[in-house]
Amino acid sequence: MKITSSRFCMGMALAAALWGGMANAAEPLPYSLAPMLEGVTPGVVNIATEGRVRSRTSMPDDPFFQWFFGSPLRPPTDRKFQSLGSGVIVNAERGLVLTNHHVIDRADQITVTLLDGRVLDGEIVGSDPDTDIAVIRITPGSLSQVPVGDSDQLRQGDFVVAIGSPFGLSNTVTQGVVSALQRSGLNILNFENLIQTDASINPGNSGGALVDLQGRLVGINTAVLSNQSQPGNIGIGFAIPVNQALEVMEQLLEHGEVRRGYLGVLIREVTAALAEALGLESTQGAFISGVYKGSAADVAGVLAGDVILSINGEKVDRADRLRNRIGLMRPGDQVEFEVYRDGKRFTLAARLRQSVQARRSGSQPTRVPHSAVNPLLAGVELAEGDDPHIAGGVRILRVKPGSTAWRFGLRDDDLVLEVNRTRVLDVDAFLRAVDRQEVLFLQVLRDNTMLAILLRSGG
Repeated sequence: MKITSSRFCMGMALAAALWGGMANAAEPLPYSLAPMLEGVTPGVVNIATEGRVRSRTSMPDDPFFQWFFGSPLRPPTDRKFQSLGSGVIVNAERGLVLTNHHVIDRADQITVTLLDGRVLDGEIVGSDPDTDIAVIRITPGSLSQVPVGDSDQLRQGDFVVAIGSPFGLSNTVTQGVVSALQRSGLNILNFENLIQTDASINPGNSGGALVDLQGRLVGINTAVLSNQSQPGNIGIGFAIPVNQALEVMEQLLEHGEVRRGYLGVLIREVTAALAEALGLESTQGAFISGVYKGSAADVAGVLAGDVILSINGEKVDRADRLRNRIGLMRPGDQVEFEVYRDGKRFTLAARLRQSVQARRSGSQPTRVPHSAVNPLLAGVELAEGDDPHIAGGVRILRVKPGSTAWRFGLRDDDLVLEVNRTRVLDVDAFLRAVDRQEVLFLQVLRDNTMLAILLRSGG
């Protein structure tokens, strides 16, 4: 993960105004964060790691080099690496430290340095790359933990302080505000629900504390947005909400891994064209393009073509928001959805299940002759859908190379779920849907990825 630097400085007037609102009017106004930091910084630690990665010398892999010198391939070699990061003591009695997965990833040795100069060995309790959270354990004894706040209570504009060891400079403090909440779609993590801040986060800050002005932990610093044309921190940093981090920690302590809830749907964004076709007033929501048979969604009554507008009362403005919310829940959690279907809104409830991998049944499908298909699909061999986790659909057994369907992107083994926005449950329904149509808009599942494929006459 690439992390770069930035600077932010809070004006004295802002600090005075904030502290003035908190203090008794008869008392002098404090102009320093020092009283708060004195109780927090002993719980923020420096983390140094060492490990080895496998590498291969590139020159012997060059065919010309091998031909000229007759040199055999050299075996892979181990290359030593070192990295620096930060961590937060959240349980002094048990010696538990929260940090980032990428700080301790592949580490063979972890050294934790406390503010008072003590150096302790760290042991990995568990790590989750999808949320970039890791838990390490150090020897308890005279440790200071950081008080934990409630990240759900954060508001845009709240003042926050980032504490860590950027560039190895231990116990560095930067300050800023909460720029935004619930950031996702950044491709930083698999499951994103990030706090955005302009408090400087630099190399070595990862895993450090983001605290409010009462000294309560509200986030774990993880990354910044970088700009190649403008090196350095550009004032956009991200932290993992502490409520999410603690939930991940609890699962790592209990199971040694994170067990995620599974709804069993295929989703995509609500485009303007799709919103118009469905009669929606906006593009907010997550369009359900497929439902796995027997999944939690299937049992709850969710159908392909539904649009989920909210989950547990929280608005779903984009499809990835639904994915992230579900991915941060546990199997067995009860969830409620506001669903839009055929111009109506209603609520469905589902109990999440353990995540499973879709797999084929292996049964022999029923083949359909080419002559029964729309000319746009000439050269295509069809079969009934055979995925046990998806109700219906039509399997593309074979596409003749060079045919119209091939040129427009259909491939062997595709599973067609919709034709012109209409769900198809079997081959007969598929043939009726494509009959005499000059334009076919197909929704296709390929290797667990939803694709939209458009076929049209003369195109």
